[in-house]
This record gives sequence, structure tokens and C-alpha cells, in this order.
Amino acid sequence: MRAIVDSLYRHPIKGFTPEPLERAELVAGACFPNDRLFAVENGPSGFDPAAPGHISKSKFTVLAQIAAVAKVHTAYWDETELLLAFCDTHEDWAGSLKTPEGRQSFADWLMEVLGEAATGPLRVIEGPGAHRFMDHPRGHVSIINLASVRDLELKIGRPLDPLRFRANLYVEGWDAWAENDWAGRTLSLGGARATVYKPIVRCAATAVDPTTAERDIDIPAALFEHYAHVLCGIYVNVTDSGAIAVGDALEVLPVADGDRGELQ
Repeated sequence: MRAIVDSLYRHPIKGFTPEPLERAELVAGACFPNDRLFAVENGPSGFDPAAPGHISKSKFTVLAQIAAVAKVHTAYWDETELLLAFCDTHEDWAGSLKTPEGRQSFADWLMEVLGEAATGPLRVIEGPGAHRFMDHPRGHVSIINLASVRDLELKIGRPLDPLRFRANLYVEGWDAWAENDWAGRTLSLGGARATVYKPIVRCAATAVDPTTAERDIDIPAALFEHYAHVLCGIYVNVTDSGAIAVGDALEVLPVADGDRGELQ
């Protein structure tokens, strides 16, 4: 089943602004490039940079916990390692998250913006080496089938911004919900290949409108009501490195003996 990449996104800071890309280099065994490089603890998370492990999203300033995070817009420049953050109610913030002073300054600014919604103390942490602050320890790259989003729109009778789902790849050309049956299948992604790990279980983060920062639609409840599941999108793990770009073809490759994995 062939399709195309409609758009690509990264999220340099977990929970904050998706940044569109024209292309990306996918690396075997690695997460999506420069995705979830940083996270902001909302109180101590227990993260140990010397022995990095997966930490629940509930420990961070993310939409599932704090809808007001969507009021903050960020932009990150790889070359200069500069972050710009802005919202309607406060002066803009700019600085580097690579220095202790910059991380503390951003945390202080963010605490003022979020107010009582953040219990704090807030602390910016960076993933050491290849570690990234993904929602699932094996959810290296996430993909949304736009046909599935449109089908859900029809069921609930309201438009849905696909960015609610905070994926890396948004795809046109697949049948709605076909992706839910692809655990263990191999995909060609532009010049790369990947194995589908599992469908993505959706949480309260998707209830937040990314434009208004209002918690306006209970997406998990709507999914369960209309489909008897709370799934939207898939996680994949890159097995063969290569470039992917907007407009590239994606294909679900034929099943070979022993190619299907088990949904976990």
C-alpha cells in the first residue's frame, strides 16, 4: 500500500511547538532527528543523565498535564543552539538551553507563564547522547495516517488539527485505520526502512487544541465511543538509514515469513 509524506515535524522540547521540516535523515536504531532533545521537569522526575532511562510524561510540562503549555510557542536553531519562546501574555524569551544559566532562565520564564498550572519547581533537562524524551521507550518515530484523522472528524462532526497528535510523519494515501493492523510489518520511508512497533495509545494531550490551548475535545473518549479502541497513529523503529522528505513515497512491504511481530 503506497502513500506519500504530507509533512514532517520535530519537537525539540517535549510538549512544546512542532517544527515543520522539508527533509530529515533517519538513522537505524535512533529516534527522529532532534526530536524531544529537551524536557522540562514539573517537580523532580528522577531522571539520571548518567544512566538515562524512560520517564513518564506525567513528570514533565506536557499538554496531558497542563493545557496552557500550548500557549507557549518555541523555535530552536540547531546551528546556534538558540531557543526563542513567546506567548501573548509575556515578553519573549531567547537564550541557550546548553548552559545552566540559560536553562534556569527559561524555567523561570516558563514558571511565570504557566503560573499555578505548574506545581514545579521547573527544571530543563537535556537527553545525553542519543537519549530522547519519547512517550514510549520504543516509540522512536511516530506516524499519523491523515485518513484516520479525517474519519474521526466525520464521526464527531468537528474539524481536528492533526497536530494534536504530535507525530513526526503525517501520511496521505493509506486507508483509514489500516495502520492498526501493521505491527511487525516493514515500511519503506523515502530512502529508509522501518519496522512498525505498535499503534499509539492516545492520552489527554490530544484533547488540547494546539491553537487555542483549550481542552475542548476528549479524543480518547471519542475514539473509544466510535471504534472501541483509543489508538491513533503508529510507532516505527528505523532499521535501515536513509533520507526522507515531504512528497516521498511510503510503502507497506509484503509480508515475509517471520516478518510479523506481536503487538505489545
